[in-house]
Amino acid sequence: MRRSLTLFLVLPVLASCTSVLTGSPTPGTVLEQRGPAGTVPAGLERFYGQQLGWGDCADYATTGTTRSQYKNKKSIECARLEVPLDYAKPDDRTIKLGLLRQKATGDRIGSLLLNPGGPGGSGMSAAASLGVQVGKTALGERFDLVGFDPRGVGASQPQVRCLTDTERDADRLDVDLDTSPAGVAQTEAENKAFAEKCAATTGAELLANVGTRDVVRDLDVMRSALGDEKLTYLGYSYGTHIGAGYAAAFPGNVRALVLDGAVDPTQNQVESLIAQGAGFQKAFDAFAAWCAQRQDCSLGKDPAGASKAFRDLTLPLAQRPVDVGSRKLSYNDAITGAIQAMYSEELWGPLNAGLTELKNNSGQVLLQLADAYYDRDAEGKYSSITDAFTAIKCVDEPRVTDRAVIDDVARRYKAAAPFLDDGNPAVGALDSCAFWPVPPSVQETKPVAGLPPVLVISTTGDPATPYQAGVNLAKELGGGLLTYEGNQHTVYLQGNECVDPAADAYLIDLKLPDPGKVCS
Repeated sequence: MRRSLTLFLVLPVLASCTSVLTGSPTPGTVLEQRGPAGTVPAGLERFYGQQLGWGDCADYATTGTTRSQYKNKKSIECARLEVPLDYAKPDDRTIKLGLLRQKATGDRIGSLLLNPGGPGGSGMSAAASLGVQVGKTALGERFDLVGFDPRGVGASQPQVRCLTDTERDADRLDVDLDTSPAGVAQTEAENKAFAEKCAATTGAELLANVGTRDVVRDLDVMRSALGDEKLTYLGYSYGTHIGAGYAAAFPGNVRALVLDGAVDPTQNQVESLIAQGAGFQKAFDAFAAWCAQRQDCSLGKDPAGASKAFRDLTLPLAQRPVDVGSRKLSYNDAITGAIQAMYSEELWGPLNAGLTELKNNSGQVLLQLADAYYDRDAEGKYSSITDAFTAIKCVDEPRVTDRAVIDDVARRYKAAAPFLDDGNPAVGALDSCAFWPVPPSVQETKPVAGLPPVLVISTTGDPATPYQAGVNLAKELGGGLLTYEGNQHTVYLQGNECVDPAADAYLIDLKLPDPGKVCS
């Protein structure tokens, strides 16, 4: 199944007028009511002031990865927050969002809410991963670190689900490189079937209300239920889009926003996709230059020839996938594995090893990299991120059905990222969003009066959200810009001795870095 225009993520209310009760608490659960706090929209008082039942996180794990993260970890606790499925009908059906918290160890300012991006990424998993490092810092002393799974994602109930694990494995083997009229028609039929399956499995009502517009509303409920009059928020990648959306919808409710790896507010989805293609090519060129200095470089000693060498190595997989135990490495997975490695210099070594393996007709490392991208665990279970990614993108952006535009995108993307050129004519197919069963619900991100200073962090060699996007977002929001010189996607809380203290000082003391500050 080809997605040509996407970027490379119930229970009724049982309540009094001020508290939503989410069922009988399980043994060991501690009920806590800190809200309502700050501004509360009329008609939503029972959500903004609800009790949260905090307890062991084991029951919130949905994958092998999260089971390992949450098991016997005493420093974290989990709860579920109840919100309206449709904010236009708050007295109708409700859904639940998963929250994971690591409490402040010192003089607490409030909660630091975290979203890792995607769309479709688990904030609970991200908070559990960051917890040990954050807990030893001034940030961990002053803030409860709270990760949330957005609606439809991870531990939130219900999940967006479109494909079974077996169907997802099969989808990854479906190359879809035939750009003849018959090939395009077949791809579009598959994409239409995928959209229909999503609607049948997940339900159109959830799909219609799973976008950023509604996540922004959920974030404000979270703020209040956690007892914070103003929101302190950290968003990575797509999480910056959530943060910008919140700034537009609730500017007076913002205390501090750190937005790392910005989605460009000035570009439409087509321009963003082309810019991202150029970003991945820039990262690949940096990888090729690094590789060329090694004796064991899989792509040869001439960086200028690396794109061709990569294509020559991977394109045969389109006809002859490589056996990897009981599975196969497809052309799609080889490309996905390479893209995964572009997110961090730490993965350049594994990518080089995987490409060397491929020369010897082996595909284990590249398949592992692709599995990491799709969040497939060792048991063969997938998280909800891939299905949620499509569902959220399809309602967050206007659908594109003009075939001339789609063909132009294919042409421009090939030119922007030649290492990913599959050698076929630049012909596109309607993606699943063109057949989506519910209309878009686009979230405005234009800033309005009353927004306090925010901090945008942008990395010069970021492949997925190129540097200029951060420059543009900082300008759009009237905020500060912190530049990091490096080759990776996002940087804050990854141990950089320049970035981390600067962003910590902003979150704790509301002090922006000096204008023009650059870290490396």
